[in-house]
Amino acid sequence: MKLKACFVIAPIGEAESETRKRSDQILKHVISPAADACGYKAIRADQISEPGMITSQVIQKIVDDPLVIADLTERNPNVFYELAIRHVIKKPLVQLIKKGEQIPFDVAGTRTIHVDHHDLDSVEEAKKEIIAQVKSLEADSSTQETPISVSLDLQLLRQSDNPEQRSLADVLSIITELRSSVLGLEKKMDNPESIIPRDYIQHIMRKGSMRSPESRHTIMEMRHMLENMMDLSEVDKPNSAKAIIQQKEHMMRLRSMMDRMIHLDEW
Repeated sequence: MKLKACFVIAPIGEAESETRKRSDQILKHVISPAADACGYKAIRADQISEPGMITSQVIQKIVDDPLVIADLTERNPNVFYELAIRHVIKKPLVQLIKKGEQIPFDVAGTRTIHVDHHDLDSVEEAKKEIIAQVKSLEADSSTQETPISVSLDLQLLRQSDNPEQRSLADVLSIITELRSSVLGLEKKMDNPESIIPRDYIQHIMRKGSMRSPESRHTIMEMRHMLENMMDLSEVDKPNSAKAIIQQKEHMMRLRSMMDRMIHLDEW
């Protein structure tokens, strides 16, 4: 059976560079096996063998290939230029990024797979997620949404003569913003230390243990809240809006208590 074409948008870098090594490993061990399992052959820009102008060939593949997989790692300008083209035409697209890197705000609302190519479990999970997304897009390509396509749809609704469609545009705009916020919050909740560093907490606790009864009471409250927050993060992953809101409330109260301790007069 002939495999369908899958173009890979990725930072490539110079030969022997760390960027190239990682890109090669991601292509070989993550993207290609997942694409192959779905009936696609993955090819990156530097692997195009046909004669001709490489820029034109790349754009043609971005536009024509039935599937594109984009690696957003390192925020490479060429990657985002090519990604924008694919966003405009609203064809099947899967995004991934190096685990630990922050997704740029403009595409944070789009589902993105996080992968650590040094972690075998992470590699396996990434392959499974790519396969799942591809199958979902094949079953219903209308599920593909991009920041550009959503903006264009909203613009058309806002320009409508129908008051109901204009109202719908406002509702969709709010939902889009909320989804972006929730996705960003989910990412942070996976690692509470990224919001409240452990060193900072230990510093506060050392000071509190040596000071007034008020400080010690605040420390006990803070520790209890930390335990609740960590329980939510580690035991019940925030896959619901309710869990996310609970964690956010814990964080907000914890920060408030830390501020109180920092500004105590006896410190």
